[in-house]
Amino acid sequence: MAQTLTDIKNLLAGHGLYPKKRFGQNFLHDGNHMRRIMEAADLDEGGLVLEVGPGTGALSERLLEAGASVVAVEIDRDMEPILCDRLSSHGDRFRLHIGDVLENKHTLNPAVIELLRTAPCSDPSVIRDPRSTIPFKLIANLPYNIASPLLVNLAVDHPGMSAAVVMIQREVADRIGASPGGKDYGPLSVILQAICEVDRVGTLSPECFWPRPKVASAVLRLVRRDNPLTDDPAALSTLVQKLFQKRRKQLGAILGRERALPDGIDPNARPESLSVEQFVQLARWSG
Repeated sequence: MAQTLTDIKNLLAGHGLYPKKRFGQNFLHDGNHMRRIMEAADLDEGGLVLEVGPGTGALSERLLEAGASVVAVEIDRDMEPILCDRLSSHGDRFRLHIGDVLENKHTLNPAVIELLRTAPCSDPSVIRDPRSTIPFKLIANLPYNIASPLLVNLAVDHPGMSAAVVMIQREVADRIGASPGGKDYGPLSVILQAICEVDRVGTLSPECFWPRPKVASAVLRLVRRDNPLTDDPAALSTLVQKLFQKRRKQLGAILGRERALPDGIDPNARPESLSVEQFVQLARWSG
């Protein structure tokens, strides 16, 4: 049975808990948006899901009921008894890691990688490679402070992530989906659009959460391209970060004028005017 706002409040109160601002805890309680997330996730029976910030397990329950296996990562240790009490009946299909999903800004926690690598999988076509994870989807109400680094890290360094359906701050969603020339266009836009197709599923008002955040949220779906625009996302990421640090300067001034830029790229252009494809072209040229 889906958790209501009353259920969430009672679960926390029963353990003497309250939402913690330092962990960015804003609990989604709108059932309609939960259903939209599940529809956008397009889960396969027996598929693997990484959920970050499960809280009281409202979304986790829906994922498990849909037949998915879930690796949940919760930074707040106080949530552990609630999650275990409600979800332990699903056995090995629910695995919980208490801690940060990121080891640092650029690296996924090795313990999380190990849980993904060894998770149960009912798909006989999956070949277990000891060096990599089983294909998985990220489906989560992401704490605002980790959304950008986590999405970039998974897209660039973890090709096992086939898709993501995430609730994030609307401002971050705007940056991810931004077009060249706009104020929101930047490294996040280029890197994620080069690797994934990006689609906005919907926008959520603060009233959908408890406690109410001060900003609106959005649900984004990112689907890894069958043929990413870049075959070296790490090199693309390095170049994009370098260029956008000087986004108002001309490319020739940043990269030097000793060597001609690739055809179609004006040395007098500024980074913010380049398309994703042109950034990819420049990354290959610079390499």
